[in-house]
Amino acid sequence: MIPLPTLDPAAPVRRLPSWLKRNLPRGNGNFYTQELLRELRLETVCENARCPNRPECYARRTATFMILGNVCTRPCGFCSVGKGAPEPLEDDEPARVAEAARRLGLRHVVITSVTRDDLPDGGADHFRRCILAVRELTGAAVEVLTPDFLGDPGAVDTVLAARPDVYNHNMETVPRLYKKARGRASYQRSLDLLAHVRRQAPATVTKSGLMLGLGETTEELMEVLADLRAVDCDTLTLGQYLAPTLKHIPVARYVTPQEFEELARRARTLGFHKVVAGPFMRSSYHADEMVDKDAHADRPA
Repeated sequence: MIPLPTLDPAAPVRRLPSWLKRNLPRGNGNFYTQELLRELRLETVCENARCPNRPECYARRTATFMILGNVCTRPCGFCSVGKGAPEPLEDDEPARVAEAARRLGLRHVVITSVTRDDLPDGGADHFRRCILAVRELTGAAVEVLTPDFLGDPGAVDTVLAARPDVYNHNMETVPRLYKKARGRASYQRSLDLLAHVRRQAPATVTKSGLMLGLGETTEELMEVLADLRAVDCDTLTLGQYLAPTLKHIPVARYVTPQEFEELARRARTLGFHKVVAGPFMRSSYHADEMVDKDAHADRPA
């Protein structure tokens, strides 16, 4: 089994290995996407979370829309999205997201959000409105990446009422590291959310992802993957954690491309319909290519 040793957190790894260095894309697609998002006053997780794939995705004229503002109510130790008191919801945001999807020509739209524990439904109805607006204007498939809504199944059902094609909720890391990485999140709550989605909407593709390099072991990781398969999660992404700033949790180790390949192979033996793993993998990176459209051929709608 591949060892993923826990390194001394007092001596974090700073230098990027060669496989985590990449060239910037050429062309004006990056500029077009950035200007369109600015014009429509839209946030993306690409920018707010300092995703290393942003130049490539913007150059391909795609982005992951981040709704409900750009201020999160939870202080997760791995994330660079701003923390504090959020602004009120913008009623026209669903229409602006749909317009951006139309002008970018997207056929697979990914919508995520900050966590809004200050809202009675956690922003679930806003998700629902965004899904419906995008589908009505573009006819595109819609993937949502939601927070845990504090374990409220009614909020999850509100999102499901709009029939998203893919429901993503990331486990992020192993249970032992939750207090350090995810703060007020709960491992069991996240598993229960994915299980609820499967029960309520069996035709919807379920998806989850984890960051590696926070100090997890292979044994811990495989236990999480087994838990995900126990709730019939379809699609899995595994990527390298990169600390956004020196104030965030330091990287414990850099997982090699070969290790990612082996972990993906092991994950597939557990029965995931689709596994994508690699140093630059993020849950919404090339999201349209991650969905196994035949995964639910034998399930009722």
